[in-house]
Amino acid sequence: MATDGNWLFYGWMTLLTAIALVGANAWAVQVRDGMIVTNMSDHVSWGLYIANFTFAVGLAAGGVMMVIPAYLYDDEEMHELVIIGEAVAVAAILMSTLSVVVDLGRPDRFWHLIPGIGKFNWPMSMLTWDILVLNGYLLINLHIVGYLLYMRYLGRKPNPKWYVPFVFLSIIWAISIHTVTAFLYCGLGGRPFWNTALLAPRFLASAFVSGPAFILLVLRVLRTTTDWEWSPRPARTLIQIIRVAMSVNLLMLFSELFTLFYTGSGHAASAKYLFFGSHGATGLVPWIWTAIALNLVGTWLFFLPHALERGSVRVAACLMCIIGIWIEKGMGLVVPGFIPSTLHEIVEYTPSSTEWKATAGIWAFSLLVLTVLIKLIAAVHSRQLHPRSLSETSA
Repeated sequence: MATDGNWLFYGWMTLLTAIALVGANAWAVQVRDGMIVTNMSDHVSWGLYIANFTFAVGLAAGGVMMVIPAYLYDDEEMHELVIIGEAVAVAAILMSTLSVVVDLGRPDRFWHLIPGIGKFNWPMSMLTWDILVLNGYLLINLHIVGYLLYMRYLGRKPNPKWYVPFVFLSIIWAISIHTVTAFLYCGLGGRPFWNTALLAPRFLASAFVSGPAFILLVLRVLRTTTDWEWSPRPARTLIQIIRVAMSVNLLMLFSELFTLFYTGSGHAASAKYLFFGSHGATGLVPWIWTAIALNLVGTWLFFLPHALERGSVRVAACLMCIIGIWIEKGMGLVVPGFIPSTLHEIVEYTPSSTEWKATAGIWAFSLLVLTVLIKLIAAVHSRQLHPRSLSETSA
């Protein structure tokens, strides 16, 4: 059932497979020829890969916005769709992990990070904490999705003892994965652009926009391609969450800009380069102003009454906020942290075609996994897939 469908489904899966293979080939070329095929350098050592990693972690953390209403506030209608948020979290964690893997110049040295074999540098290393929380969050969500889906497949009522504690654990863990990721940046004293106490709250606020917005798009696809029916209330709850979270995110952004530009300290050098350019270098200026425009327009659309209805306004608002936050947390945060360099040199960075291909391949592979997961969930929930159906097929 997870691999059966009409021509649109097969076309979608073929497209994702082709892009994933192109990305795998680009990464193979990078491993063969070295990081020279990317446009990263000693001055800008984190680029598109880590930018995508940062966004993907937020996407995974945002999935908890379905869990909180369902379990903390006992929203029965949200209960039915919680598994969708958990599936999105699994695909997003996979995306973030792959983004780090392609960023490793020597992936064969990954064994250094394995506890007991290499030097894990725990608990001092924030990178070690990030590895622990990301892998822990992946295991928690895999358990929740697997158990709930298996019980639904068998037609049995899930035993709360086997999944509810993990659900509440996932709430705490979701907050921790993006908080630790923020600490990775703001803990680096040599990069003043990241040295702000607002970084972790901003990460969480933006995650609680991009995650629910992505889930809304998944629900829209599910409703148009399957017979699975549900109440419109869960989607409206997610929109209310997005409205609040995006407003908070924009407020904190304004607070950051006021502090940077009004005080005029030396720490504002990266921000000046990012927003207005520096010494004729303006590579990131179009990126950040595009992100701000998309976030502002997307927020405005979400506050329109039409956003509560199923239609183009909701889809446009979701896409704008997702793309805007992807830029804001990636090219608008990671890259300008390195420009100017610690020697006050302006060395600009633009992702190479190899980086774009590898990143597109990661997105395609993660969407491929998500598509299979969602299709399997839909088949089980609609009772198209159950023990009797398999026995009939084998007979």
